[in-house]
Amino acid sequence: MTHTEILRTVKWKDLQQLSIREMLIENNLTIPWALISWLFVFYDYYMLALPFSAFFFLTALRQVHNGFHNSLGTNKTLTWLSLYINSILMMVSIHAVKYNHIRHHKYCLSEEDYEGKSAGMTWYGAILYGPVHMFLIHKVTLQLANKKYVRNVLLELFSVAVFVSIIFYFNITFLIYHCIVMLIGEFLMAFFAVWTVHHDTHDSPEIARTQRGTWKNKLTFSMFYHLEHHLFPAVPTIKLPELAKRIDDALPELDKKQTF
Repeated sequence: MTHTEILRTVKWKDLQQLSIREMLIENNLTIPWALISWLFVFYDYYMLALPFSAFFFLTALRQVHNGFHNSLGTNKTLTWLSLYINSILMMVSIHAVKYNHIRHHKYCLSEEDYEGKSAGMTWYGAILYGPVHMFLIHKVTLQLANKKYVRNVLLELFSVAVFVSIIFYFNITFLIYHCIVMLIGEFLMAFFAVWTVHHDTHDSPEIARTQRGTWKNKLTFSMFYHLEHHLFPAVPTIKLPELAKRIDDALPELDKKQTF
């Protein structure tokens, strides 16, 4: 079944709209995880802070991912602000990530898909490739993107540099810890955000891997409903469990490879 046929078969357009409650969740999901991790580090409980830092990174990724597809329920200015703030907190230019992610949807797993390069590697190759991945998406954006993208990338990188300089100059320990953990997270993106959901799917790139099982999806904040996202990128993450149910009901024969 083609992508177009799937779009016609599954009811999905009503899932694009967010209620006020859902909009507040999507735009504030990162806050408790950041505050708790910073509090633990402030009192030198680094091991206790790590899982909360990981959840911050995951929820921030969910937030910016929705921002890429204008699915935060906010206007353009607030969506831009969300991407900008998360650039500083995640130690990367989120607009560079956005540029490559939009290309990923357009050229999925082809030579033009720079984000998807690690999908064809071994799992350990994707992990080792992580730092190259982060460098490449910035390089590609600065070389190929329009002037607006380039300005945003340069602004975000400058802001990250200022942020890092300030926290090291004043020796703000809990934020130094945060920056280090975020960098590690970014270096693992080629594995977690690309390889896990796209390996062995080159025959049908639009049919990405997905995840079933309530506890697994709750633990990962619904970020591994990737088949659903690639088929219906305009649907916000908070609506993906319902979309997955509709796909299962309408297309039980659709091959759904599991993420983990």
